[in-house]
Amino acid sequence: MNETSNKAIPYTTLSNEKIEEIKAVVEKRKLRVAIYCRLSQEDRNKKNKEDDSESIKNQKIMLQEYALSKEDEWEIVGIFVDEDWAGMNNDRPAYNEILELAKHGEIDIVLCKSLNRFTRDNIVVEQYVLEKFNEWKVRFIGIVDNTDTSVKGNKKTIQINGLTNQWYIEDMSDSIKASLTTKRAKGEYIGSVPLYGYQKDPNQKGHLIIDPVAAEVVREVFSLYNQGIGKTAIARELNRRGIPNPTQYKAQQGIKYKTPTNKLGALWKYSAIQSMLENEMYIGNMVQGKYGSISFRTKKNKPKPKDQWIRVPGTHEPIIDIDLWNSVQSKINANFKPFNCGKIGVFAKKCKCQYCGYTLKTSKSHEDRYLRCPTRQVDKNECIGSFISENVLQRTVLKELNVLINQYLNVDQLEENVILKRVRNDKELLQKEISQYQANVNKYGKALKELFMQKVNESITQDEFVALSEELRKDKQGIETLLAEKQNKLLELNNEQETLKSKKQILKKYTNVTELTREMTDNLIDYITVGQKDPTTKKKEIEIHWKI
Repeated sequence: MNETSNKAIPYTTLSNEKIEEIKAVVEKRKLRVAIYCRLSQEDRNKKNKEDDSESIKNQKIMLQEYALSKEDEWEIVGIFVDEDWAGMNNDRPAYNEILELAKHGEIDIVLCKSLNRFTRDNIVVEQYVLEKFNEWKVRFIGIVDNTDTSVKGNKKTIQINGLTNQWYIEDMSDSIKASLTTKRAKGEYIGSVPLYGYQKDPNQKGHLIIDPVAAEVVREVFSLYNQGIGKTAIARELNRRGIPNPTQYKAQQGIKYKTPTNKLGALWKYSAIQSMLENEMYIGNMVQGKYGSISFRTKKNKPKPKDQWIRVPGTHEPIIDIDLWNSVQSKINANFKPFNCGKIGVFAKKCKCQYCGYTLKTSKSHEDRYLRCPTRQVDKNECIGSFISENVLQRTVLKELNVLINQYLNVDQLEENVILKRVRNDKELLQKEISQYQANVNKYGKALKELFMQKVNESITQDEFVALSEELRKDKQGIETLLAEKQNKLLELNNEQETLKSKKQILKKYTNVTELTREMTDNLIDYITVGQKDPTTKKKEIEIHWKI
C-alpha cells in the first residue's frame, strides 16, 4: 500500500470574515425573471401591425409592476411576447425561447398573467411546468390564478387548472366547428382568403364578388382548354406573358397569404390549371368543407370524401357560364386517366425531376410514352429538366429489382446471414438482461414496502424514512429507465427480424417477372428521381428509392 494514502488531506479554514463575504455575494444575486405574455387573437385596437395590442400592453404593465414590487429580490431579464398565437400551439417563438433559457439555467422565474397564457395544453403543464421546470430549478408563477410551483401542495391545483384550460380549448373547438358547419350550410364563404377570381364583398359578410382582373384570367383558361389547348400549354402561355399565378397575385393585392419563396413558386403549373378547371365555385356554387381537422391539438387537416363536401348552389355571381363549364367537364372526363385505355400509368406520380423536385408528367410521341419535367415545359429558364422513355425506365427498374431479389431470396445465404445471427445473439443477451433488471425492480419495490412498514411501526423516524425512500426511489427509477431502454432495443431487433422476413415474402411474389405492373410499383417503390445523361457514362441518372 502506498504510504501516503494514510496521510490526512490538508485544508484551509475560512475566516469568519471570508464566510460573511461569500454569504453577502450569494445573497446579493437577485432572481432572474422572464416575463411572458400571449394573446391568441389579433386585437382590433392596434393602430399599426408592429404595435402591441391593448391586451398585451395590459399584461406587460401588470407583470412588470408585480416584478418591480419585489425589486430587492428580483430582476427582469426580458419580456417575451407571442401575439396571435394559440395556447395549444407549441411552435410559438417567444415560448420556445423561454424554454431554452430555462433549460440552460439562464432564468430562475417564469412570470405570467395566468397558466393559460403560458399554455393550454395539459401535456405541456405536466412535462414542463411541473417536471422540467422543477428539474431546471425554475419557478413558474401565474398571478391571476395563483399558480406557483414553489408552493407546497399546489401541484394538484396546477394539474386541475391545466385540465380545465385544455377542456376549454376542446369545447371551443367543437363550438367553432359547429358554427362553421352552420355557416357553410347557409352558403356563407368562411375562408380567410377568397378563391382566385373573387373578392370578399365589403358590404356583406360571407359573400363573394367578382375580381375583374383575376376573373378575366379564369375565363381565358377555360376558353383555351375548351379550344383543345392542353393544361401544360396553358400554364406555359401564362408564364410567357408574365401573368402572376394565384399565390403571387394575392400577395400583390396585399392579401395576407403565403408568398412564393422563389421564382418557381410564382409559376403557373399543370396542377393549378387542373384545379381551376374542376372547381365548380366558378359557376356560382359554394363548395366548402373539403378538409377536416385531425385533432384540436394541431392545425393539420385531412381531405374528406367528395360526398361529404358541403355544396350550396347559386350563392354568388358565376365567372363561367354553364355551357362552357359542361363542355370543359366533358373534355376533362374524356381524358381523366393518364392513358386513353383508361389505365393508370406504371410510374404515375412515382417519378420526380432530380433538379427541381416536381413530379414528372407523362407524354406520348410515336406510340412511345415519355416522362418529362413539368417545370421545364412551362418555363425553360427555371429547370434544366429531366426526360426519359417509359420503356427505358421499365428496363432499369426491372434490372435493379432482380438484383434486389437475388440479395434476399438466396435461402441458404439468408439462413447463414450475419445480420440474422447477430439479431438472434443480441436478442438472447437482451432477454437475460431484461430478466435481471425486472428482478431488481421488483426487489426495490419490495424494499420500499418494507421501509414503509418500518415507518408505520415507528422503527425508523419520518426523516429517516424520507431520506431512505428517496434514495431507493432514485435507484429504482434508474433501473426502470435501463429496463425500458433494453425493452425498446429488443422491440427494434424483433422489428428488424420481421422486416427481413417481410422483404423475403414481398420479393418472392415478383421472382422472374419480365414486365412491371402498377401493383408492383405501388408495393415496391417509394419514388424515383430522374436526371440527365451522365457525360462520362452516357447513362441516365436514375435513383430508385425502394419501400423495402
